[in-house]
Amino acid sequence: MEDYAWVIEYLPLGHASQVKKESVVQLLGTKFFTLLEATVKSNATIILGKKVYVGREGREEIDHIKGRINYDKLTNGAKEFLPSILRKAIEEREEDFVRFLNNAGPISIRVHTLDLLPGIGKKNMEALLRERSKEKFGSFEDLRKRVPTLTDPVGIFVNRIVNELEGKEKQYLFVKPPFSMERRRRF
Repeated sequence: MEDYAWVIEYLPLGHASQVKKESVVQLLGTKFFTLLEATVKSNATIILGKKVYVGREGREEIDHIKGRINYDKLTNGAKEFLPSILRKAIEEREEDFVRFLNNAGPISIRVHTLDLLPGIGKKNMEALLRERSKEKFGSFEDLRKRVPTLTDPVGIFVNRIVNELEGKEKQYLFVKPPFSMERRRRF
């Protein structure tokens, strides 16, 4: 469950297809990058890119959560704004993502978790693993200095998370899997 979320779209009159016109926001959760849609309280001031409380009690801007949505339900504006908000969210949680890089291990004999990150490549991965074995990374800046070919580590995570939200990945590293995968029975 998400307690906070970033506003990635604000529709003051709701969706055009809605019969009942009510203000709606599309949100990106801060913890699991969950896509949500919610209604807005009448006296609330909504600003794109603002972090709002979406927990159970004491919401100031959000009236109620309509539900979780898939990437294809986002408006075009939300899809365009999503990468910049993800960049902001990843930078805010830099310690978590650096920890991921410091602790990522092999998945199988042939595949490493770092192989799943777009833009890493074999040479960058080898350099990253070599530097990591000397000393754990302390920040993205530390990573950039020690592995200079990785100029935009935040962008690598942004691309991976967008791909996961779009449902293009088989394995989910950062995003809660879509509904269809959650409900799939395992025999």
